Amino acid sequence: MKPLQNKIDFAVVFTVKNANPNGDPLNGNRPRQNYDGYGEVSDVCLKRKIRNRLQDMGESIFVQSNDRNLDGFKSLKDRADSVEGLKKAQKEKDPQKFTEVACSTWVDVRSFGQVFAWDKLSVGIRGPVSIHPAVSVHPIDISSLQITKSVNSTSSDKKGADTMGMKHRVDFGVYVFYGSINTQLAEKTGFTNEDAQKIKEALLTLFENDSSSARPDGSMEVHKVYWWKHHSKLGQYSSAKVHRSLKVEPLTDEPKSIDDIKINLDQLEDLEVEFYDGQ
Repeated sequence: MKPLQNKIDFAVVFTVKNANPNGDPLNGNRPRQNYDGYGEVSDVCLKRKIRNRLQDMGESIFVQSNDRNLDGFKSLKDRADSVEGLKKAQKEKDPQKFTEVACSTWVDVRSFGQVFAWDKLSVGIRGPVSIHPAVSVHPIDISSLQITKSVNSTSSDKKGADTMGMKHRVDFGVYVFYGSINTQLAEKTGFTNEDAQKIKEALLTLFENDSSSARPDGSMEVHKVYWWKHHSKLGQYSSAKVHRSLKVEPLTDEPKSIDDIKINLDQLEDLEVEFYDGQ
């Protein structure tokens, strides 16, 4: 299949209600905030969710999370060594061949790139899909709940069964994140238009099969996905200008639902946009 020939930009609008979209381990796992009080979800977290959705579609994923490990390999090195073409490329110290085999084997490698830092060969692959962190369009309120456990973890546990803990959640927030797909890097990794469609499908269903005690089913919802496909490899406009054409603004100081948000899209000349409602 031919590599992607048209630059793509995209944007996603989603809501969080009574959930922790991305806890900060350096801050007691509280939902991430910037210094102005706006909520954040890291690009790493978003890529993890996209990888999970691609895996649900039956795609081969290199960076599998432990709870979604399908092949039984306990490390990235073990997974890479299971591919004969990669073992041969390492032995021959051929980074180009290594890149070709890795990109053809795993969709997340040819999408996001990957660093393979092995003893015999170190290869850095730049992927065409870049994603910004998600940021809320208004300052978020965080509620903290005190919880207890009702039973000791082990018989030798000296702590009481009523040991205290904390649980944090965003009461309500509307978040937006942007991304782009670069055609020059797509040519290097073999990223195709079919791969781009899979990324789009993953964005539409981003929070499916992603529930946990911190993120109950239905607490995070994709509302809009905007997809700009340019007419050329370089595109008619810069990604920054395309992303600025979407304006998501609160209508009140404390939005309580998506109805309290105003979404405006400035149509750029000769650049059509497809937009979808989340599923």
